[in-house]
Amino acid sequence: MPVIKYPRVRDPLFYEWDRKAQKCGLRHTIYAVNGDQYTGEWLDNLKHGKGTQIWKNTGAIYSGDWKFGKRDGYGSYSIPDPVTKEYKRVYTGWWENDRRGGRGMFFYPNGECYDGEWSDGLRSGWGKMQYKDGSVYEGQWLADQPDGQGVLRLPNGNRYEGGWKDGKKHGPGKYFYLDKGQQLEGIWVADIPKCGVLVDFGRDNAPAPSQYPLPEIELHDPAGVLAEARAMFDDSHN
Repeated sequence: MPVIKYPRVRDPLFYEWDRKAQKCGLRHTIYAVNGDQYTGEWLDNLKHGKGTQIWKNTGAIYSGDWKFGKRDGYGSYSIPDPVTKEYKRVYTGWWENDRRGGRGMFFYPNGECYDGEWSDGLRSGWGKMQYKDGSVYEGQWLADQPDGQGVLRLPNGNRYEGGWKDGKKHGPGKYFYLDKGQQLEGIWVADIPKCGVLVDFGRDNAPAPSQYPLPEIELHDPAGVLAEARAMFDDSHN
């Protein structure tokens, strides 16, 4: 009986071409149609692992971790100075799903700097912000604003310790006027102290103390009203 041989079934040739075109593992620089370039690792035709991306339009550079085509992990982002063309670091830290997420340091164009936690590209969690006027805020953040408990130190040495909401002093807090040697402890609402107690605090060593010290409050009870009220309170609880 004759033996019939069937030809081996093969995939169409373009399947093989496509497999060869797929980018996996470490590759040299790959240029996109718009001129962007990437050098690093790939997985299933996506940037994955360690790599460096350069955007042609802005000249910005990201160097760090990638995950399925997005910045994810630890990396740094820099942009060229428009005048000197030297690269200036903008952000160094952790990324999640192509946005700043986790702990990282951000450098603003005006010289300010934030070192702390991020979520979805916004300052959220615990962080320290150094402002261009010399002020420093350290505490809790939410949606890019001081929110929770924090301390604000001013260039003249004065400081506020207490609650914050939407970037403003809000809730119980203490304001130390070290230049005048006084302390205000009270309740703030939208940056405004609504009620509180002002006392002298290190007034003798203050660089610009108030002209007159605050008088001490003495409680006089010539009629013995407080003693009578206290006795009535004790009797009602016996």
